Amino acid sequence: MPATIIVGLQWGDEGKGKATDLLAESVAMVVRYQGGDNAGHTIVLGDAVFKLHLVPSGVLYPHITPVIGNGVVVNPQTLLDEMAMLQSRGVATGNVRVSEAAHVIMPYHVALDGAMEARLAGDEIGTTHRGIGPAYADRAWRVGLRMADLLEPRALRARLERVLPEKNAVLAQTHGGEPFDLDELVARTTDWGERLRPHIADTTALVQRALSKGLHVLFEGAQGTLLDLDHGTYPYVTSSNPVAGGACTGGGIGPLQVDEVIGVMKAYATRVGSGPFPTELADETGRHLLEKGREFGTTTGRRRRCGWFDAVPLRRAVAVNSVTSIMLNKLDILSGLPQVRLCVAYRIDGHVVEEFPSSGDLLARAEPVYETFDGWDADLGGVRRSDQLPPAARRYVDALEQLAGVPISIVSVGADRTATILRRERPRRPPLSVPALAADPSTASPAPAGPGGTPAAAGDGEPSAP
Repeated sequence: MPATIIVGLQWGDEGKGKATDLLAESVAMVVRYQGGDNAGHTIVLGDAVFKLHLVPSGVLYPHITPVIGNGVVVNPQTLLDEMAMLQSRGVATGNVRVSEAAHVIMPYHVALDGAMEARLAGDEIGTTHRGIGPAYADRAWRVGLRMADLLEPRALRARLERVLPEKNAVLAQTHGGEPFDLDELVARTTDWGERLRPHIADTTALVQRALSKGLHVLFEGAQGTLLDLDHGTYPYVTSSNPVAGGACTGGGIGPLQVDEVIGVMKAYATRVGSGPFPTELADETGRHLLEKGREFGTTTGRRRRCGWFDAVPLRRAVAVNSVTSIMLNKLDILSGLPQVRLCVAYRIDGHVVEEFPSSGDLLARAEPVYETFDGWDADLGGVRRSDQLPPAARRYVDALEQLAGVPISIVSVGADRTATILRRERPRRPPLSVPALAADPSTASPAPAGPGGTPAAAGDGEPSAP
């Protein structure tokens, strides 16, 4: 009954999609457990490139049931458009399931997101203007709409009659925006419900039945640990919990059902949007990382801020996620640099600090303390064993592993799934056995595991250079 969680250890865009790809042949179900269409995976299948924002990356494998869990906020139009795009390119989406308890991103959430960011005028959080934050806020206020509500037009109208006047008042009086019409919203949301009815299900029951059958279920998060609402660089964070614990609340499992947590990180650091970034590089090295790593956001196309790897938050990320092993991506992007630097501590107000500060003000004043490693010129694209790596690259990976305190089991040296070094066995813990839930004929059972396609995935960002 294996449950595996894949979690980002940095500010997102670490390449989590490739980790999913490497496990895909053994997986029967891939569950997205938090976030919304503010995140994205770029999946490479031969010469074809798929950019997904909401549908789990397992959709490209016919034997995998892709599940959008209750912890996700769903823009139904984005979901419908994404499934239509996949179908137009020959990818079946009939087995996509979305939780009836997932909250809906309404048009007024999108309008409020953009208006609130505009009002901050220079002090923006750096959101994608997709309505994610306002939708999660309504969930916490208990005034949100859930996917199941889209299937009940009469109740849906009653809920919108209560909520919409306040939303319109805030939009018009505070932000100078245009109000939304009740009848038009009811018609639009009812249409969404009818079109998505075959896909809406009790996904907690679906996941639990799969685990009780001994099927391998993979839980994939969006963004990364440093963008976590509680553990990240607040307030420059996302509105949900990308950490591994979010898979329990957002995916419908208990913590003792997890036997493996794979942390994913890049060999350098990137971040999108605002917020402190101690190792950021605004020089030729930063441009090297940006251009060679193709560091542009899948969802927004924004240039990512690039810098040296920062091991100070790494220690915190490994701890809060109970990481069992690490996948290191984009080691090949560092090739050609005369030196590679690694931040091992901060100097804040004259004091050396090795613990990641929870205060954003302190982090903004942090000066990185670096260790410097020799660089290497070799093209790593054809390397498939650790002993084939240049000695300088091996020393750098060994240093990262020592600082993380858990094994780096997988090293990626290119976008293609074959451009991978299996460096060590991945440690696991025996999962807890739980009783099976009763069969529910109203929801689809997961497809049996079996051989599927083998797309290569570059994760949340663009594919790295071969």
